Amino acid sequence: MTLERNRDFGDYVPAPDDDLVICRCEEVTKGEIRQAVRDGMFNVHEVRRLLRCGMGLCQGRTCAKLVKAIIARELNLPAPSLLDATARAPMRPVEMKVFANEKGL
Repeated sequence: MTLERNRDFGDYVPAPDDDLVICRCEEVTKGEIRQAVRDGMFNVHEVRRLLRCGMGLCQGRTCAKLVKAIIARELNLPAPSLLDATARAPMRPVEMKVFANEKGL
């Protein structure tokens, strides 16, 4: 679903629970997500690129549904109408010497 970029959603009005951390890996709050929508980020991919929510160690396994629901609520849309972010396997940084040892170098 596409939205008109010039659509006015009104001014950002802080909510009492805006300091609630939604993405624990990247420490993104509900208020930051709501503000991003008011600034013109109308889908999960745009919010993810701006705030990095869903890009931490868990790759969105714990926050993706919450982020999508917050965006949908701000846009007055049903959550299923928004596309999900691309899911990736949880990853950890690995030093190159680990790979070198596997090859017997």
